[in-house]
Amino acid sequence: MATSNDLLIKQRPVIEFLAAEGCSAANIHARMKTVYGEMCISDGAVRKWVRIFKGEDPERQFCVIESVRVGPFPHRSRLIG
Repeated sequence: MATSNDLLIKQRPVIEFLAAEGCSAANIHARMKTVYGEMCISDGAVRKWVRIFKGEDPERQFCVIESVRVGPFPHRSRLIG
């Protein structure tokens, strides 16, 4: 069974993508609710992440994680910024 943290990890990129397309937080949440149903994160959490991704929440800063492939080894992540 997926934990709440697993669900956030899966849903956050969806929020980032749709926010970059210009969708409102309310529209994003409605679309996600259709797909994820009861497992969808709250509308308040969606609004929070939309503000962060649009740079409208100065108290929240986050690092971008870049995936790097090194030879035949599995992907490794490194923090940028």
